[in-house]
Amino acid sequence: MPTMADVTNRLKLAVAQLDPVMGDVSGNLALARRARAEAAAAGADLVLFTELFISGYPPEDLVLKPAFVAACMAAVEDLAADTADGGPGVVVGCPLRTGEGLYNAVAVLDEGRIVNWRSKVDLPNYGEFDEKRVFQPGPMPGPVNYRGLRLGIPVCEDIWGDLGVCETLAESGAEILLVPNGSPFYRGKLDIRHQVVLRQVIEAELPVVYANQIGGQDELLFDGASFAFNADRSLAFQLPQFRTGVFVTDWVRDGDGWRCEGGEVAEIPGDDAAVWSACVLGLADYVNKNGFKSVVLGLSGGIDSAVCAAMAVDALGADRVHAVMLPYRYTAETSLEDAAACAKALGIRYDTVPIKQPVEGFLAALGPMFEGTPSGITEENVQSRTRGVILMAISNKFGAMVVTTGNKSEMSVGYATLYGDMNGGFNPIKDLYKTQVFRLARWRNEHHPEGLLGPSGKVVPERIIVKPPSAELREDQKDEDSLPPYDVLDAILEHLVEHDGGVDELVERGFDRETVAHIEKLLYIAEYKRRQSAPGTKVTRKNFGRDRRYPITNRFRDGV
Repeated sequence: MPTMADVTNRLKLAVAQLDPVMGDVSGNLALARRARAEAAAAGADLVLFTELFISGYPPEDLVLKPAFVAACMAAVEDLAADTADGGPGVVVGCPLRTGEGLYNAVAVLDEGRIVNWRSKVDLPNYGEFDEKRVFQPGPMPGPVNYRGLRLGIPVCEDIWGDLGVCETLAESGAEILLVPNGSPFYRGKLDIRHQVVLRQVIEAELPVVYANQIGGQDELLFDGASFAFNADRSLAFQLPQFRTGVFVTDWVRDGDGWRCEGGEVAEIPGDDAAVWSACVLGLADYVNKNGFKSVVLGLSGGIDSAVCAAMAVDALGADRVHAVMLPYRYTAETSLEDAAACAKALGIRYDTVPIKQPVEGFLAALGPMFEGTPSGITEENVQSRTRGVILMAISNKFGAMVVTTGNKSEMSVGYATLYGDMNGGFNPIKDLYKTQVFRLARWRNEHHPEGLLGPSGKVVPERIIVKPPSAELREDQKDEDSLPPYDVLDAILEHLVEHDGGVDELVERGFDRETVAHIEKLLYIAEYKRRQSAPGTKVTRKNFGRDRRYPITNRFRDGV
């Protein structure tokens, strides 16, 4: 058997910050093998992969299927066999089934075999996580001996909770803590991760390496941004956010401990840049991982559809994005001009399909039943639903996924038409309030980060950004006819949704009680619509979906 490199005084650790695909066991195994080969070429001694890399994360109820877990474990056996070549060992996440139960586990591979397994102790059961539903907590771990180096391997939540996993590892002789993670993105999350790791560094007095995956998985988006802190609390390295790669880091024994030498410190994007990148990557992975050739969306001349079109081009390229204007009698001439200008700026296919004939056909068919009733929201919704039918027909005919374009403000208060503008497969701005959509449009017009497939320059025409928002379903309609100004609405919604705050607290901050109570009522009664909405990338602490699970039937009203 080839001689394995000694790592008792120097360690070249490769952090594999990659984008595995849920359920693609053979594909993820192949990705791991390529990463290990790249690490080997760079002289690495050990490759650290992320949480449940072989299966994809989070696998939800998929891990309750025995054949799936068996396939994952067999893939780890195959990867272990590769390590007989004398190259780097591997730390890789994989579901583990034993006679005692099913675990979120990590395998340590070396010398052609599985050296040891370690299982996650602290299973998260909040927000987007419900691991207690499928996994059993592992026992408190001890270090794993890897070529004479004692590795502590806490898994993700093990460093966030208060069970003392890191402290236990330190007390039992661990020298470095390697942490595989599947930590989803939201605005400001990286700072929180740093604080969590620093707390463990202080308590354990050991260096901590935090490896995080990248990519979209349904509504969740993983941003990478892996990092490490030395035992003296200094930042050892910081890997890029939203960029895959195999990054080799150099560690040396420094007295009784270990320290990283010359670690890369990548620049981390600001909030708006990070949110834009998250929405783009979330859409790209949803489309590509689910096998769609292209996308289609209704381009109305408004801010939401313009921003969604820009994100789609940044994610997929102009040749995979098709925009359709669907005008009716209430569509302003300026909206026609603005939609065309947006499509031209983005370089995408743009078609116009007037909806006068089908809308009036529906209304004529319903005429005898509706006779004697006033025209109103029902007739407005016929327009929206007609547009939805046409977009879905284009999708069916050409295999393009419909991109939904409603923002979080609208989704919060039900200012959207079920089976109309809510139709579609994925919504990149579902977790963005309207004021954030406007701000991101201005940001994107001024910035073009590396990796985006869309053009630089002003991709959202200025007139779209400055004009008052309107659904254009009746003459001279404006959103503020039905809703408070968006800066007021969004402040109320952020308090009610993100913080589960109360009405009285908002009133104390100066908001009108009647307005707040009305918004809270709309928020609750729109729950049935949100249950039927398309998934969309999570970018806030609490999105509509996995994070916020309110009952549809609900008579509670705060402050009444």
